[in-house]
Amino acid sequence: MGDAADPYAALSRIFDGRRALLLEDDSALADHVAGKLTRAGFSVVDRAVDGEEAVSKATTATYDILILDRITAGLDGLSALTAIREGSGPNREAPALFLTALGGERQKVEGLLAGADDYVAKPVGDEELLARVAAQLRRARISSGDQTSGDLVNGPFKLSPGARTLTFLPQGGPARVLDLSPLEFAIVAELFGARGQPVTKSMLWDRCWIEWKFLPDNYVNIIDARISALRRRLKEQCSELSDSLHPLIVSARSQSLVFRVLDKSA
Repeated sequence: MGDAADPYAALSRIFDGRRALLLEDDSALADHVAGKLTRAGFSVVDRAVDGEEAVSKATTATYDILILDRITAGLDGLSALTAIREGSGPNREAPALFLTALGGERQKVEGLLAGADDYVAKPVGDEELLARVAAQLRRARISSGDQTSGDLVNGPFKLSPGARTLTFLPQGGPARVLDLSPLEFAIVAELFGARGQPVTKSMLWDRCWIEWKFLPDNYVNIIDARISALRRRLKEQCSELSDSLHPLIVSARSQSLVFRVLDKSA
């Protein structure tokens, strides 16, 4: 299975001109994250070393995403996010991602209930962080109406989230709904909705294996086995597609997956 054209290289189009607020009191880590975001295309990465400073900045400036540590001096990140969400500033609805060493299940639930949109335990790889930031920016565009939140079309495929169906419309043939299990549909929907952007395997686990309350050591093997079976299933049901377009789900570097972006002639 060859790698797709590197989707991480295309993230600069998504990040270009974006503004981030980074709450992190570890100066070395803050330098690294800010540098990574800037090189990826962000125009502004404002930094705060404690919750009070983060709330103050969020009250006066507009950000596309908030990246918050939980453990800080004074007002902690959890309380800072609560204050931002309950305040009248311009970032009440801004996507928020916790980047923290507190990675337990209870702590994750606390963060999400406080208004976070994603929760990432340290340490995290650069590619994982960029993929999660991109996912939040994409979802913010959808919710603001910049993109349709209804059916999604990709070449000869139409995904209907409400009906939970993936329809294949081959050239010269009748449309047909593909036979997918609930888990298979969840995987396809997550990848399809990413519109060619990378989805890491840990992101896929978080969003599709929701009955699991922890991340098992062998989660990558579980995902790889399911993806291999899903690739075969899609090929069997979409045999009209050229062999060159299979597998429809391709690898992007070692730990990310992408559903191919197809033109209408595929």
